Amino acid sequence: MLKHYECIIIITPILSDDQAKETAKEYEKFIINKQGKIIHQEHWGLKKLAYQIKKKQSGSYHLFEFILNSELINNLELKLRQDERILRFLNVRLNKYGIEYANIRKNKIKKTN
Repeated sequence: MLKHYECIIIITPILSDDQAKETAKEYEKFIINKQGKIIHQEHWGLKKLAYQIKKKQSGSYHLFEFILNSELINNLELKLRQDERILRFLNVRLNKYGIEYANIRKNKIKKTN
């Protein structure tokens, strides 16, 4: 069954900004190959972490909003866990209120650009 998800990944700061975007592109392709659909994505860039993760004090953040078969989300999480470039990730299934909030956030971003 297709469900609506949001995923935030923190990519190691050792990579350049272009390499971090390339890493995110790899996960975009993975979702599309699994018959998913990318609805929205944002690259937030390098941010300071609240606490150290793997002796790193900053990380490059990337947000995905996508639709994917709920049976395949475990495959995505396994791939994220095995990737040494990913410091942390968080996958969240969005309910109707989460989807509504995501749409409001996207509209605010469009208005400021």
